[in-house]
Amino acid sequence: MIENVIAIVPAAGMGRRFGEGTHKPFATLGNRPLLAWTLLSLASVPEITEIIPVLREPDMAYGVSVLEEYRIPRVRRIAPGGRERQDSVFSGLKLIRGHGSSVLIHDGVRPLIEPAVIRKALGGLVDCDGVVVGVPVKDTIKETAGDFVEKTLRREALWAVQTPQVFPYSTIFSAHERAMRESFCATDDASLVERYGGKVRMVLGSYANIKITTPDDLKIAEVLLERRGTAA
Repeated sequence: MIENVIAIVPAAGMGRRFGEGTHKPFATLGNRPLLAWTLLSLASVPEITEIIPVLREPDMAYGVSVLEEYRIPRVRRIAPGGRERQDSVFSGLKLIRGHGSSVLIHDGVRPLIEPAVIRKALGGLVDCDGVVVGVPVKDTIKETAGDFVEKTLRREALWAVQTPQVFPYSTIFSAHERAMRESFCATDDASLVERYGGKVRMVLGSYANIKITTPDDLKIAEVLLERRGTAA
């Protein structure tokens, strides 16, 4: 198990699919904001020695109030968010430039992440350049061209990728820095490491580790919390 891990938590997205009103990381789930659930789960893992949330500038003050209200430990600084998720993660990475630690990156709007899954991801960072958490896809997946099916993909080889994702600091910082120079944008951090020849391990996550993208996702999360008995 690796130690002295710094967690970066991007939570600066605009949440366009979530609708108008409360910025998505601060939408209420059960008795607290989504971001508070996420940060508290990360803080429960002793190997994570610092947590860096990444927030939009207009959300900074409210973010600080959430940290204080829920007494979230190990948050000593907040990084400013960027235009895209990749920009936001890079903003967090630049705060720890030159640090020899490993970095765990987890979406601020995946509030149901369990400590056991976090530890599994940390434990997987051996003889590889990164670890991603994911789950095997359940549905048949087809590749299309326009309105027509081109081929059916082999389901046994397909995984739905989640976070957390874990990397040596130098590896992920170098990948982000190079991608910025090349104006290359990816939908997750592991894609950058893969692009530059890195070997990334997949570890089994949880189907409950959902990303809150729409109001319907929030309803599903509420049901999952009730089943855990932690919603109140």
